[in-house]
Amino acid sequence: MTSAGPGGYWPWNDRQGRFSALRAGCFALVLVPALILALQAWTHQLGSKPWTQAVHDTGTWALRILVLTLAVTPLRRILDWNRLIGIRRMLGLSVLAYGLGHLSLYCIDLAFDWGLILSEIVKRVYLVVGITALIGLVALGITSTDGMIRRLGSARWQRLHNLVYPIACLGLFHFALQSKIDVTQPVLLAGLFALLMAYRGLNRLGIPLGFGSLALTALAAGLATALAETAWYAFATGASAWLIFQANADIVVYQDWTALRPGHWVALVGLALAVLHLIRRPEPRPSGLRRHARA
Repeated sequence: MTSAGPGGYWPWNDRQGRFSALRAGCFALVLVPALILALQAWTHQLGSKPWTQAVHDTGTWALRILVLTLAVTPLRRILDWNRLIGIRRMLGLSVLAYGLGHLSLYCIDLAFDWGLILSEIVKRVYLVVGITALIGLVALGITSTDGMIRRLGSARWQRLHNLVYPIACLGLFHFALQSKIDVTQPVLLAGLFALLMAYRGLNRLGIPLGFGSLALTALAAGLATALAETAWYAFATGASAWLIFQANADIVVYQDWTALRPGHWVALVGLALAVLHLIRRPEPRPSGLRRHARA
């Protein structure tokens, strides 16, 4: 393991023990949802069922940070910002922390009645899906250290941590099932996840990252998100799929920006990244690396 130096192993230090503004900022940001939740609880702003609301909020934030964690590698390539890799482990462990908080608050909400808790998990499909995803996150968290990488070997470790993708799918499915009718948030996160997987697909296929390829990917992911939302509402309510899909055009017809649907947001995020890729300033690299690259 790389020496941490005199600074020690603090979350805001890099692997050499030096203060990192990027890591410090990331650490502060992942604490914000927990602090807001604590403040809401202290000031009685969590509604008539505060424990239930806290369960929902921690679960939602676990999935949001999970999607952000999966965005590190694509953003690193798109923005040519290699230092982003330094916050990936912190983000991943934050996902685990919020996930465990989600389960702990659920147990508190049921007064630690283990019989009731187990029966609820067994009876409800969305809880089975959620607990499976959480077990997977625990396995990834336990094996996230440098020591475990050495013990497992890089190839085996990588195969294990590739399970984060099916784990993310399970988590998003759990969120959608739990949300029942209003699946705006789950669909948005699922659309962003699909966008990130599309970026990885471009890399796997060897398609160069350019404004054109990134913009087309953004539009395709936005359309796929809109179709997924349409399919869910049509199945859940029995309403006309075509009428549901047409609702995505309300922003154009009525000039109503509040009518932005998840598909719009996914496309806008992807298009923004395409623009940032176009105007990015690549990180400076050591001159030796540049000479080697030219050779």
